[in-house]
Amino acid sequence: MTRVARGATVRKDAGLYGYERALRRAGFGAVAGVDEAGRGACAGPLVAAAVILPDGRRGEVPGLADSKLLTPLRREACYAEVVRRAVAWSVVVMSPAECDALGMHHVNITALRRALARLSAKPDYVLSDGFGVDGLGVPALAVWKGDRVSASIAAASVVAKVTRDRMMCDLDTEYPEYAFAIHKGYVTALHEERLAEFGPSPVHRLRYQNVRAAAARRGSFAGAAPIEGVR
Repeated sequence: MTRVARGATVRKDAGLYGYERALRRAGFGAVAGVDEAGRGACAGPLVAAAVILPDGRRGEVPGLADSKLLTPLRREACYAEVVRRAVAWSVVVMSPAECDALGMHHVNITALRRALARLSAKPDYVLSDGFGVDGLGVPALAVWKGDRVSASIAAASVVAKVTRDRMMCDLDTEYPEYAFAIHKGYVTALHEERLAEFGPSPVHRLRYQNVRAAAARRGSFAGAAPIEGVR
């Protein structure tokens, strides 16, 4: 993990906007946060989002928090506020086939880079959740549990999560037997039950051990992609 920029000091009690305020005091006007949703799912796409929030009160999104801590209704409300207030925001979708071809870590970093590259405004500094993203041409910091301590990362997590959840609800209408609208492609008892009954769908990720096992039981597995653990 790289250090916070020279001149930027973040107090432990600085709150959700502490990193952004400290970086702006250090001269970094446009701070982008980037995060992904769906890394741990065994079905559906991986979605990454990048967000630059404005300085001042306009950049303080009511109710903003780590997307995982919000109810679906609160996430939708935060999403609407983030996209309305943001200086710039972007979304990148990586298909299940791309997840299988690249592997989850590589596809995750690729998605984060692409989301940042698609921002309509160039950031001066980038904050990411947990994973460092190199080669951006601007300073960057990987923040442990960043979606809980950085407003811009939390905003990106909300945009990514809401976008992906909507996509999984759309996939539910296409493949209703898997109940994607309920579990969103993550490994749950219900998902495992449907996977065992129906085998993998075209949007399942064959790198995942549970999906490969379900495919093998039905004699439908082909290929030799490395195995990803069930998350």
